[in-house]
Amino acid sequence: MPNRLADATSPYLLQHKDNPVDWHEWGDAAFDEAAERDVPVMLSVGYSACHWCHVMAHESFEDPDTAAEMNRLFVNIKVDREERPDVDSIYMEAVQAMSGQGGWPMTVFLTPDGRPFFGGTYFPKDDRHGMPSFRKLIAAIADAWANNREEVLGQAGQLTQAIDRSTPGADAVLDEEGLQTAYRMLIGSFDPVHGGFGGAPKFPQQPVLEFLLRIRKEPWADRADEVLTTTLTEMANGGIHDQLGGGFARYSVDNHWLVPHFEKMLYDNAQLARIYLWAGIELSNPRFIEVARSTLDYMLGDLRHRSGGFFSAEDADSEGVEGKFHVWAKQELVDLLGDDEAERGARFFDVTPSGNFEGTNILHRPTAEEWDDQIESIRQRLLAHRNTRVRPGLDDKVVASWNGLALRALAEAGAALNEQRYVRAAIDCARFINEDLTTEGTLLRSWRDGRASVPGFLEDNASVAMGMFALYAATGDYEWYQTAERLTRGIPERFTDPAGGFFDTSDGTQKLIKRPKSQGDNPLPSGNGLAAEALLTLSSYTGDGELLDLASATLQAAGLLMEQYPSMVGRHLAVAHSMTGTRELAVVGSEWESLASPYWQAFRPETVLAGSATATEPIPLLAYRYKEGATRAFVCRGFECDLPVETVEALAEQLG
Repeated sequence: MPNRLADATSPYLLQHKDNPVDWHEWGDAAFDEAAERDVPVMLSVGYSACHWCHVMAHESFEDPDTAAEMNRLFVNIKVDREERPDVDSIYMEAVQAMSGQGGWPMTVFLTPDGRPFFGGTYFPKDDRHGMPSFRKLIAAIADAWANNREEVLGQAGQLTQAIDRSTPGADAVLDEEGLQTAYRMLIGSFDPVHGGFGGAPKFPQQPVLEFLLRIRKEPWADRADEVLTTTLTEMANGGIHDQLGGGFARYSVDNHWLVPHFEKMLYDNAQLARIYLWAGIELSNPRFIEVARSTLDYMLGDLRHRSGGFFSAEDADSEGVEGKFHVWAKQELVDLLGDDEAERGARFFDVTPSGNFEGTNILHRPTAEEWDDQIESIRQRLLAHRNTRVRPGLDDKVVASWNGLALRALAEAGAALNEQRYVRAAIDCARFINEDLTTEGTLLRSWRDGRASVPGFLEDNASVAMGMFALYAATGDYEWYQTAERLTRGIPERFTDPAGGFFDTSDGTQKLIKRPKSQGDNPLPSGNGLAAEALLTLSSYTGDGELLDLASATLQAAGLLMEQYPSMVGRHLAVAHSMTGTRELAVVGSEWESLASPYWQAFRPETVLAGSATATEPIPLLAYRYKEGATRAFVCRGFECDLPVETVEALAEQLG
């Protein structure tokens, strides 16, 4: 018999609907039952593409004897961290405070009023590597609750107090000297051989890469190009990059990008597509642009809903085996390609009889051998065969903030590459957000199969706003600007923390043991960093000084993190750099798109573009700039503009 999760919107929760565990969704009813029964709550948090979540489910939650003990001793709640990032962030903070580390699946034991008193991540079926078995753990937790209640409640009080502390801000926005210091600290952890930062496991750290992309022309950022080129090249050559189908896996378990954690997430691919696009343009590297294209094409081909939104992720597992969909045996190449081409393909993608991953081969590019027509033919035949395999599971919910990232990447790529299919896909995505992910003007967190979830969080509103601003710049369609402005102005109205910056949750949402406030990137750009960028962008379109002040205050609220832990706040650093030299570009007239083309020939995140074919005054930057029979461009700084120009060459010179 299915349990309560059978009615859930989350694919992750639906994966557990046939467990013998009497799962609850997050809500008051579960905590009321725990209080009535006088038992703790066991909270289990994960996501659908998480390999170790599947392992723990198979070992423990599908086992009838274990489930019977869980049902007897606890009220059990299952949460999709992607649908409820607020719940996840609060209790992850508690787990990290207890153990010094975190991850998923996350297992936390709570009092009936929601306070955590013990937690961890994956617990095995049997004692292993110093970890107690899950059965042993739950017995010990239940015994402590029954016989050492005061100690348990004391621990709950201390933990709740510990996670309720806030990080102090700074007295001012990080200046150029502070940005230089942050840059030097980041460079200090750069791996000059394999790229990236630090050792295994190795994550792309997209917000940090974007910061480096933004500062690369500063005289003090002398190694930014080296870091970008090495990192993006090594990632593109590695097993973390799907050499056949495009797109990137979540991270690499080694320090040289070979063995990925095989799940493929929308948010990683949307960010990386945009970084490869602009790095390719800025560094004159055609390969990076091709990687951007193939990543966007992967998103369009494998993660797109027919109505225009983008699904969340593909699983690490297929047929219950991690990576099975992606790996190859040497003999498979011989059978598919014949001896000669198999030998060429095996050399190019480093396929050997012994393999590089559990006796099989993860395709990667270990040499500088050029991609040619023969390799392309081999790729297509291998891909066609791979597509006959059982695909990994698809998480088919549509998350607002991740779609904002996809929208931004597609809009910018469409304009920069003059690729109208990307622009059309961006428009379809924006329409989906406005029609299916919005109700009565309120953006929602996620959607699946016609059903939406909770109101959107800070990251949703800010990310979608930035995507809509990008689509407006690419199309000049005022509808997208209107949406971006509405979402941006709603941020201070609904999310403000009086101490500075913004809470993750809006006013009036379900009460939790604390109102979470996430300032660090994780690996999405932080909601606060995106909010600062949206406020700065809108201030540039409107000349509204209050919005600029709010953006500055948001950066100040994370000032200590920016000074001491720059790798955590790449988005904040990027916005702080843009603040040192914002510009506005207004282009008005029937040929505005053609005249505006120099804007898209370089990465210009500090410059907003407003374009219109007619006299358009709802956007202050465009007011009173229309002249009958002419198309003119105005380059401005704080609404103080250079003389208007009417040629592409003159505008390119003014933009620099």
